[in-house]
Amino acid sequence: MTTFLETCWIPPPPSSAAAAAAELQLPLTFFDIVWIHFHPIRRLLFYKYSCSESHFLETLVPNLKQSLSLTLKHYLPVAGNLLYPLNTADKKPLLRYISGDSVSLKIAVSGGNFDELVGNHPRDADQFYDFVPEIPPATEDSDYKIVPVFALQVTLFPGQGICIGFSNLHSLGDARSIVGFMRAWASTCKLAGESELSPPVFDRSVINDPLRIDDIFWKAMGKIPFTPSSFALPTNRVRATFILHQSDIKKLKEMVLAKKPGLGHVSSFVVTASYIWTTLVKSADHVEEEEEEDQSMLECFVFAVDIRERVNPAVPTNYFGNCLSAGIAEIEHGKLVGEEGLSVAAEYMAEDIKNRINNKDEVLRGVENWMDGSKNHTWARAVGVSGSPRFDLCDADFGWGRARKLEVVSIDGERCSISLCKSNDSEGGLEVGLSMPKERMDAFAAVFADGLKS
Repeated sequence: MTTFLETCWIPPPPSSAAAAAAELQLPLTFFDIVWIHFHPIRRLLFYKYSCSESHFLETLVPNLKQSLSLTLKHYLPVAGNLLYPLNTADKKPLLRYISGDSVSLKIAVSGGNFDELVGNHPRDADQFYDFVPEIPPATEDSDYKIVPVFALQVTLFPGQGICIGFSNLHSLGDARSIVGFMRAWASTCKLAGESELSPPVFDRSVINDPLRIDDIFWKAMGKIPFTPSSFALPTNRVRATFILHQSDIKKLKEMVLAKKPGLGHVSSFVVTASYIWTTLVKSADHVEEEEEEDQSMLECFVFAVDIRERVNPAVPTNYFGNCLSAGIAEIEHGKLVGEEGLSVAAEYMAEDIKNRINNKDEVLRGVENWMDGSKNHTWARAVGVSGSPRFDLCDADFGWGRARKLEVVSIDGERCSISLCKSNDSEGGLEVGLSMPKERMDAFAAVFADGLKS
């Protein structure tokens, strides 16, 4: 159904001074080292755009290649590699670009049903992997494993649309960084010239680390064997999207504040995350009725938070790399599935954001203990979030308009994780993406719809 036409390697323009530089090396900060063994982040952007195969190959593909090369001039690490030391006791990992490095780009044509793929209903998760690029295999020299950090694939659905798939190592950068790169590429492509967006900052000295947390983290992470990640197929899952309209979010806020008036204000993110979390736990109970859950067991919800502007001194907003902390809510199972589960979850999240995440003196307190293993039992049951409405990937316009749909394929590889972004179908609404076995998805859909009726 999908035919691969070309695999090419796109370098920065050889004429640019930066690309011609002998070498660029960036040490990994403790924010990067945390993610070094995490699976690649895999995303798909679907654009509704009627186009023939000949126009695609003769006009669009050359423009995409040229604009990608121009963009890489400002984002050299994207074309580079992660160097992972073979002797982890003597050396630390780093990102390196050397002249001649490039990004893998695959060009494909698909006979698939574009409208089916961009629907919200449950769809077989396996079919999306035709459009996801695998990060090329690692090589080795005498000191390091040399691991590509980024890969791209552009797939045409003739007369229907275009899909841009991209995969990156999380240790390369967080959502703000990758979205910045994709928007810069899109802008360069649309303008047929240099992007007008602010260039990225790579200077690692902006990350304040007087306690040498990077050494503490590397001591723990360096003991774990580095293994390349591949697609775990079949997934035995379906993907579906659930929309919370602005009116739904308003209703959820009112429900929370009726129970917890002392909160005063509760954000759209908090009520959305709380509603999805409680719905996931309740619907899991419906599927696993024969296995009575321990009501005192702790359930956990974890969400990444960009802290560039939340630390002291602040990190530039266009810093390229990772700069994340985690928001955490831990609640007993019985409370979460009870009548006041939504308001209890919202209170926990809102208080953590107010007292810790938004407090420059608290947001990184105890960071040296992130790797001590004390939370491993809790993480095993955690629900996580990928993406944020703050970083709007669908706004990356290559000249074909706003993306019709974002799919975060990498949540397939996690026990329970959701994707979150702005809704394309509902002004002021949010889109929640889920990947689960069909029985679980059906149970979730029923509880989700029922909860919004009350």
